[in-house]
Amino acid sequence: MSESTASNSPERARRLRTARVCTFGAFALNGFLMGMWIVHIPAVEQRVGITHVVLGWLLLFLGGGAFLGMRVCGALADRFGSRRVVLAGGVLCSAMVVLPSLAHAPWTLAVALLLLGFGNGCLDVSMNTQAVQVERGYGRPVMSAFHAVFSVGGVLASLAGARTISWNWDVSFTLTCVAVLGVIVTFAVVPGLLPAERVGPKPAGNGAAAPAPKRRTPSQVWALGVLALMLMLCEGVANDWSVLHLRDVLDAPAATAALAYGGFATAMTAGRFVTDRVVARFGRVAVVRYGAALAGLGLAVAALSSWVPLALAGWTVFGIGLSGCVPQFFTAAGNVDPASSGANVSKVAGLGYMGMLAGPAVIGPLTHAIPLNLTFFLPVAFCVAAACAAGVLRPARSPAPAAGPVPAEAEAGAAAGARGPAAGG
Repeated sequence: MSESTASNSPERARRLRTARVCTFGAFALNGFLMGMWIVHIPAVEQRVGITHVVLGWLLLFLGGGAFLGMRVCGALADRFGSRRVVLAGGVLCSAMVVLPSLAHAPWTLAVALLLLGFGNGCLDVSMNTQAVQVERGYGRPVMSAFHAVFSVGGVLASLAGARTISWNWDVSFTLTCVAVLGVIVTFAVVPGLLPAERVGPKPAGNGAAAPAPKRRTPSQVWALGVLALMLMLCEGVANDWSVLHLRDVLDAPAATAALAYGGFATAMTAGRFVTDRVVARFGRVAVVRYGAALAGLGLAVAALSSWVPLALAGWTVFGIGLSGCVPQFFTAAGNVDPASSGANVSKVAGLGYMGMLAGPAVIGPLTHAIPLNLTFFLPVAFCVAAACAAGVLRPARSPAPAAGPVPAEAEAGAAAGARGPAAGG
């Protein structure tokens, strides 16, 4: 399955390469924007004057905004093409990232997080839909590399955030610079993305487009969504609580505490750069099963450690385990029905963000009863559950192949059996 298999001309191959590079840019931007918010959570929490419990509840607005943005923009991506929605989502997410730093009361922080979440949801679902389209063009697994570059953005945010914190930069000034940079990057990458695919109903006899039949969401999409919910809940815990864990439980300096998320994001990056090959050799079920188990082990080590270096190592192993899991769900959902890629990706991503919404929000109130580090055994349990349920990743059997050439998927080393491009996220 070479690139030429998916390309009918040199021009088509060039467009695919350009779209792949520009999609990398969109993923890196999203990772950087959200990473800069994450490393500045302690500063925002201190400025607004709230406790961990209140912060946990306010994070509901971030997740709720993301869920709403995904549901709205998934349908828009199917209708108008993901390229246009990436433009809107990139500009909106960039502009909104500065708002939490301007909040001085819990209600203004809630509004800021809602708007930031909506922009993030729009960018997230549209860039993943574009990635599915690019992967379909290549006819081989490339999705995981996109998510690796998202993690690169998070690593850069961790390093940049740690540096600006050590320089005592004001958080509002830092995030304003980030917002301007994000808008510039958005306008730079969007022209190279692929235009909308036309895989819907063919024109009727009178030349007008035939009405599209209402599609029922396949049960496999909902199953993928449940797995995404479990493991994105775990990822959300790292995003929102890893820095606070080192700062408040282990009394690490603020700049050192920022490296907890940095170690997690770095491990996610390294793991995702090799996941496509691992999926082709061992299958996506194995990647999710053993990855989730490893993630649970790493988080348990971080939770029980009283030594900062060992806790950092635990967060890093947690990232390695999760790294190959989540991209599997997006690429599989996007290829269940190419005509509804955006809608299906938005459902899986939406359920996943419900996990990001519920997990960190539950952690906050739990800290009122037990120490923060012991609350991490809730996501450990979800890792174990996801490892046990990984069999739902097996491709659904189709009674008949879809019309047109469909690349085979490598599943556990086999060359046949799955519909659509190899789901290697």
